[in-house]
Amino acid sequence: MPTPLKNTVRGAVVLTNKPVSFVRFSDKLTGSINDIAKIIEQHKTMIDTIQEIAIELTSSIGSLHTLTVKYARTANAILDVLLPILKNLPLVPKNIMAMLTNLESITQKIIDNEVTTAKTITDVRSGLNTGDVNKIKGHAGQLQAVTRTLTSILPK
Repeated sequence: MPTPLKNTVRGAVVLTNKPVSFVRFSDKLTGSINDIAKIIEQHKTMIDTIQEIAIELTSSIGSLHTLTVKYARTANAILDVLLPILKNLPLVPKNIMAMLTNLESITQKIIDNEVTTAKTITDVRSGLNTGDVNKIKGHAGQLQAVTRTLTSILPK
């Protein structure tokens, strides 16, 4: 195929039979893919270690969540019985009543968020175990919501 050499003053193109030198897109893509593969191979141990740590952290958070919900349910049940009785006793200081009422509110928040938090933890762990990035990615916002909920419960 003739190759354009240059534009003339009048806009006409002069053709030559010299082969055109160019870089093929496929060569560039192959080079990029090879570079990516090398980078992944070089950092394989770190990537795998991060995944293993994330799995263990998810398990730890799941266990902590189970423990927290268990004791929140117990405390909430006690407070549900105790608060109505204490409200009618004039000997109980107002600050103690406020503290117990706040404690009941906190335990209720933990209980109310149990299902959502448990599902998020389970799904993230499953995604980490199976290498399903989409399953993990979908829960980043939910994990942030769990963190915000827990942070709101913590004393200032």
